[in-house]
Amino acid sequence: MNELPEKLYYSISEVAEHAGVKPHVLRYWESEFPTLRPKKNRAGNRSYRKRDVEEVLAIKKLLYDDGFKIDGARRLLRESGGEAEQLDLMQPLQAKQRDRKVAELRRDLHDLLEFVRKL
Repeated sequence: MNELPEKLYYSISEVAEHAGVKPHVLRYWESEFPTLRPKKNRAGNRSYRKRDVEEVLAIKKLLYDDGFKIDGARRLLRESGGEAEQLDLMQPLQAKQRDRKVAELRRDLHDLLEFVRKL
């Protein structure tokens, strides 16, 4: 992933290179994620803002790294209010969910062990 220079707008090729995906993937994501709406100039070329780039990176993380399907990633973005920055909170949330599940399994195993001991 290349470093993105500081400027107001980025072309689709700049964003695609920065995110490590092809431009057609970005165009597809626009059709699937209502919160991803880069501006278009008179010629129809997309102009991505910094916020759009952050959203692209969040979508890529959800789909490629976290294993979400399009529907799940879309729902998660919608629940976060479309704010890609809030998705950084998902890693601890997933850890909390895992910890809760482990605690639940421990309780179940403890209950099962107590049941077996009474036999």
